[in-house]
Amino acid sequence: MQTLDALRHELLQLERVVVAFSGGVDSALLAYVASETLGANNAVAVTAVSPSLAGAERDECEELAAAWGLEWRQVETSEMENAAYRLNDGDRCFHCKDALMDAVQPIADALDATVVLGVNLDDLGDHRPGQRAAAERGARFPMVDAGLDKDAVRTASRQLGLATADKPAAACLASRIPYGTAVTIERLTSVEGAELALKQMGFPEIRVRHYEDIARIEVPIESLSRVVEMREQVVHAVKQAGYRYVTLDLEGLRSGNLNQALSD
Repeated sequence: MQTLDALRHELLQLERVVVAFSGGVDSALLAYVASETLGANNAVAVTAVSPSLAGAERDECEELAAAWGLEWRQVETSEMENAAYRLNDGDRCFHCKDALMDAVQPIADALDATVVLGVNLDDLGDHRPGQRAAAERGARFPMVDAGLDKDAVRTASRQLGLATADKPAAACLASRIPYGTAVTIERLTSVEGAELALKQMGFPEIRVRHYEDIARIEVPIESLSRVVEMREQVVHAVKQAGYRYVTLDLEGLRSGNLNQALSD
């Protein structure tokens, strides 16, 4: 429990926090421990709702908050109104987190609280301009300060009996759209529909990369054969979401792999 004690120590130094709560394993642990440590009145979990957040993810945030007794709110963010965000260049996530801070900072100001994000040590090595945007606006990363990496986050979540301990990594729907292809409601809707259908078919770890009328499906290597076995159902489901062609990436699921284009 040493890592949990370190996280609690960091939160106690902040006294009051507003947790950016997406329902993923990182933000879930942070929201739970913050509420447990500081009390619900001093730890508000806020979920940013926008077209890039799958509806099922938003609903899970509400369910977790109710189950855990969290003080929970949802706010709408306006990144889709920003042309720089829709352009979808390498700084898309910067504009997204900037919009997040615009939405949650007034809540934090009213409570005299600090905005905190569920960033862990492993997140620091990838292309994450969103972290820079949040840090520049005064957000803090208590799990980084406490020395937690992804394995430690999952281990601590299991120790606390959190339902999110083994939840697959997730990311916003816009991350399925290659850099340089504009982010639109229609594209986000197609990705969300295809991924939801495939999850309901028993593929909890899934990415549907959007290439206009082509969908590129990524699943873990061990699930490739099952996708092929269920070929007809998979093709039907993805075409129902608006795609004309359905492809399977034989390299398997690689979270954040579209970032490779930035270094090519």
